[in-house]
Amino acid sequence: MISGMSPVLAEGAYVFCTTSDLARMAELLPAALSMHREDEGLSCIMPTALAFEHGFDVSLPMRMITLKVQSALDSVGLTAAVSSALARRDIPCNIVAAFHHDHVFVPVNLAEIALQILQDLSNANSAGAEVITTAQSCTEEDSLSPGQSVRPR
Repeated sequence: MISGMSPVLAEGAYVFCTTSDLARMAELLPAALSMHREDEGLSCIMPTALAFEHGFDVSLPMRMITLKVQSALDSVGLTAAVSSALARRDIPCNIVAAFHHDHVFVPVNLAEIALQILQDLSNANSAGAEVITTAQSCTEEDSLSPGQSVRPR
């Protein structure tokens, strides 16, 4: 699945917002990418400009990288591989799993680098390499997390 993830960087910037004001959120939901109900209130991901216009905190704008592979809701390892590859390069990410695809949100200023890391990870796996866990830390591949190495198939 990693070899076919085909990451694509979407246009625009988004922010994660939250409010307990249901009427306020109901007005904004049509423009939101997603919404999740939490104990503290409703959280949603919306375009930065709209969030700013409505008084939400926009101090951490993010870009969305969509993994075009059709991932199953019960698949194992894709999110871990993606977050580990980005963490190794000190890139924070928030991954939202939707029905058809996973969407990786990264800070705007790191989006192009994150996209390249995910493309490299996908290409390394499609080139016949498999990720294996070892007792040693990895120094060969930036796209692998500590404790992993690459072995040809």
